[in-house]
Amino acid sequence: MKHIAWNTEDLSSGDHRHLWHPFTQQQAWCAQEPLVIVSGKGAILTDSRGLDYLDGNSSIWTNIHGHAHPRIVEAVARQIATLDHTSFLGTTHPSAIELAARLVRLLPGTPLPRVFFSDNGSTAIESALKMVIQFWQLQGAPQRCRLASFSGAYHGDTAGASSLGGIGSFFDRFASIHFPSERFSSLEELESFHQPESLAAIVLEPLIQGSAGMRLWPAGMLNALRTFCDRNGTLLILDEVMTGFGRTGTMFACQREQVIPDILCLAKGLTGGVLPLAATLVTERIYNAFLGTPEEQKTFYYGHSYTANPPACAAALASLDLFEEETTLETLQPKITFLTKALQSLQTLPAVADIRQCGFIAGIEVHDPLTRAPFPWHDLTGARICKAARKHGLLTRPILDTIVLMPPLCVTTDQIAHMVEALRESIQEVSEK
Repeated sequence: MKHIAWNTEDLSSGDHRHLWHPFTQQQAWCAQEPLVIVSGKGAILTDSRGLDYLDGNSSIWTNIHGHAHPRIVEAVARQIATLDHTSFLGTTHPSAIELAARLVRLLPGTPLPRVFFSDNGSTAIESALKMVIQFWQLQGAPQRCRLASFSGAYHGDTAGASSLGGIGSFFDRFASIHFPSERFSSLEELESFHQPESLAAIVLEPLIQGSAGMRLWPAGMLNALRTFCDRNGTLLILDEVMTGFGRTGTMFACQREQVIPDILCLAKGLTGGVLPLAATLVTERIYNAFLGTPEEQKTFYYGHSYTANPPACAAALASLDLFEEETTLETLQPKITFLTKALQSLQTLPAVADIRQCGFIAGIEVHDPLTRAPFPWHDLTGARICKAARKHGLLTRPILDTIVLMPPLCVTTDQIAHMVEALRESIQEVSEK
């Protein structure tokens, strides 16, 4: 491949002049030169100045098999050369048909045989919420119109998905347009809710909450929630946008407790982290409720222009092939063990308050080593640690003062050791000032 000489100053100027980044205070952003990523290979990203970084958060929790994997690159190129896009309203195409069948087969017994494609995690959730509201209307139970989630939840930023959000800084400003919802701090609080018959569905990130700071659910919580839903006739939606495709050590987190939801939402790693695509898998019971004549008006009126985009479907198919060809889940198990042991070495640092891990997902929470209290939030300590880690060849992002470590599944043990050592040096450098 021909080397490209990038002009970082020109790129920085263009970014500052025209772009608006997500979850970013632009005033501070435009006051400094941005990190410009220009290429990726395997678990490594390269910037416009030629510096390499280990991708410590899988490019916002998406990448699975490494960047520019030739198997996925070839599949996407072949698909684009054959069919780049076609409307999914009134037509279908082979890649979507095959992908749906293979996703359905990932759960033993095919309990979720219907697949609704969309674009990203938020729309996977949004479509699920609209499905359950319409489902109960079609079932003659319109009083089941409230949605439930848990404190610290994050399920996306569209209006419906944000209705479930339990992180005030993300969602409070938009409360006036949210869907009717309930939020519970624990399963025990949910059990004491006085109107369970009003709940259309409960939504949960299984095993671990991501944007809450990598907070682990107690063992058995998922099974208990399934029991609550069955007892009260409430639908269970599992948000596996982050946890799906091997992140927790199994293909889906719900398999760790052998729980099957009524609706399963997937995105991020679905395409190996290469192209935007999401899928909402549902039971036959839910799907059948929408069947009828045009006059009955049972149709699910929801969709996107790029629904089941063929290159994205091709990437997803290639990713699933790689899980088999490279025995990804099997080779991941010793890496999880290695990561656990490596992270234990950080516990001796005075600034490390807690280390939370679920499979190949980890959060390292830091606090003031002198007072043992949280750092003032406006000090942006977590962000400063992540910025310091760049000098040690690691790229990741924090959730406040919890440093996320979630590498691509292809990462080597040597690269894991490098990541953890980079965090050690960065935490010490920032916390001891």
